[in-house]
Amino acid sequence: MTLSTKQTTATGTGDAGRPVYWTTYKAPIGEILLVADDSGLRELHLPGLFAAHDATPARKSASAPLAKAVEQLEAYFAGELTQFDLPLVPEGTAFQLQVWRALADIPYAKTESYGSVAARIGNPKASRAVGMANNKNPLAIVLPCHRVIGSNGSLVGYGGGLWMKEWLLQHEAGVVERNGAKPH
Repeated sequence: MTLSTKQTTATGTGDAGRPVYWTTYKAPIGEILLVADDSGLRELHLPGLFAAHDATPARKSASAPLAKAVEQLEAYFAGELTQFDLPLVPEGTAFQLQVWRALADIPYAKTESYGSVAARIGNPKASRAVGMANNKNPLAIVLPCHRVIGSNGSLVGYGGGLWMKEWLLQHEAGVVERNGAKPH
């Protein structure tokens, strides 16, 4: 998975005047808004976290990154995909990008604590900062911040609500169980 940064302007173009496109995808958890430019997926907005169809100053259109993202989301929700393989171009600080890269390394149907993620990125005292970076994750599900839990094993903080975090974790656990392995 490629992860780099890009900027979006209010005019609906990205870096170097590249057009930015959007589409919606009806997932089992609700309608998801996807935003991409020709270089990759920029944003994935969870249900209830965007205004209907005019959430971004971009054009509704088909682009290769959007088509690939929709295809992979369909496979994820069908239980056929456990790891996304998409070009990603989120916008964030160096620390946020570091955290988001670490999220991509959390295995499917597994969970990790905020403190564990902080330690893995070489900053063991930054668990709260990891939580804040998760809160700003522009590519939820694809960069699986739903797999990050409290140090005591509790489900804490998720932009789509704790019900959605629980749903995603149960979905992944169910897929693993149907395939003959138990998540831990």
